[in-house]
Amino acid sequence: MRETVSGLPPAFWWLWTSTLVNRLGGFVATFMALYLTLDRGYSATYAGLVAALHGLGGVLSSLGAGVMTDRLGRRPTLLIAQSSTAVSVALLGFVRDPVAIAGVAFLVGMASNASRPAVQAMMADIVRPEDRIRAFSLNYWAINLGFAVSTMAAGFIAEHSYAAGFLLEAVMTMICAIVVFVKLPESKPVQVAGEEHEDSVGLGTVLRDGRFMAVVGLSFLVALIFQQGAVGLPVAMGAAGFTPADYGMAIAVNGILIVVLQIPVTRFIEHRDPGRLLVVSALLAGYGFGLTAFAGSVGVFALTVCVWTLAEIVNAPTQTGLVVRLSPAHGRGRYQGMYTMSWAVAALVAPLMSGLVIDRYGAEWLWGTCAVVGTVAGLGYALLMRRPPTETPALTAPALTAPTPTPAPVDPALVDPAPATLAPADLAPAPVPAGVAVPVPVPVPVPVVEASAAVDGVDAGAGKGRASGRGGEGRSEVSAS
Repeated sequence: MRETVSGLPPAFWWLWTSTLVNRLGGFVATFMALYLTLDRGYSATYAGLVAALHGLGGVLSSLGAGVMTDRLGRRPTLLIAQSSTAVSVALLGFVRDPVAIAGVAFLVGMASNASRPAVQAMMADIVRPEDRIRAFSLNYWAINLGFAVSTMAAGFIAEHSYAAGFLLEAVMTMICAIVVFVKLPESKPVQVAGEEHEDSVGLGTVLRDGRFMAVVGLSFLVALIFQQGAVGLPVAMGAAGFTPADYGMAIAVNGILIVVLQIPVTRFIEHRDPGRLLVVSALLAGYGFGLTAFAGSVGVFALTVCVWTLAEIVNAPTQTGLVVRLSPAHGRGRYQGMYTMSWAVAALVAPLMSGLVIDRYGAEWLWGTCAVVGTVAGLGYALLMRRPPTETPALTAPALTAPTPTPAPVDPALVDPAPATLAPADLAPAPVPAGVAVPVPVPVPVPVVEASAAVDGVDAGAGKGRASGRGGEGRSEVSAS
């Protein structure tokens, strides 16, 4: 534990604290369906529509928040996203009209998802490349720890008052915004003269980056598999005669394992080949869900959850680190936004996929499809990572010039008086006695230093200084990831 948490900058821990507090207050996503069907009396179809609009808001805000992260900065984007989330969540607890509820839910989805590109870009900015896998793992651990606590608390809060849950989430989200405002400085890399301008990286640039878009596509496939734990697994277990409590016991293994194993597994994978880790995680995810086809008891279901949870623990920090390595520093927001969008789209497609396959062909076909998708993703990662990504130079601040030291004041009393002016006769050489040989000075050749060489030496030193200063903003973690 000490090795895992040591060496990270204080700004990271404030960002980590903000993430944890935000997830601890994540009640709305947990009991939204129950609130609409049980408390408000709406149909399950309407609840599904609201959930879809919430997810659609997250899809649309991913790209917009990525652009804001690069243009406005990480800190302003976080402030806007978290403040908007707090206001919209509080408003959702008081609106009653069905159209208004759907509209506000859409706004909540947009605001809550907008902070993710900024958080990931800021984390990449403030953490050294060799520590990024560890930092992303700790952040993912905080997300799951907060989610585990909030899901348990949501049940108790919902028994007393749904409105209290909305207001509590709004307050905790606003606390996150205050933490960002007070404790987190802006981490956006500073542009210097002569380097590529940040506006040169647009969404078109991201879309034309073939290697990165391949990662986004593979990320979508993996996310499509992981989403089945929340949408396909409960439906399949219900159809097989298991109770909601049985599903709760099985899926609880996921959160427990992440909280317990995320840190030690991170220490194990920190310096291993990211390509192999991504291939293994994709295969574990696909075949972990594929084994669900043979589950006939809660214990076996829990064992399958253990398999794909291990894949989730390995995949999340490794894939996020790969995205950072492929992203230019002045375009991290847009790249992270596109990556975030792949997960948001998967959250929309997964329910449609699982429902269609289970209704038409049966749950066994869904789990077999997961195994096929995992195999395809694993092969894709193997082909993609045959040539490891290289580091792209980041924007840096201008090199600091050391101030010229000011000479200390000298006491005039200690200064020797000015020497007397010598007469020309005093400067004449002394006469040489007769018969004494006078040595003739031999000229010593002095190496001539070209002016251009001297200038080149200065430039080389300055360039070296800039290169070392840029290391903290680089994207490659060859050893770490």
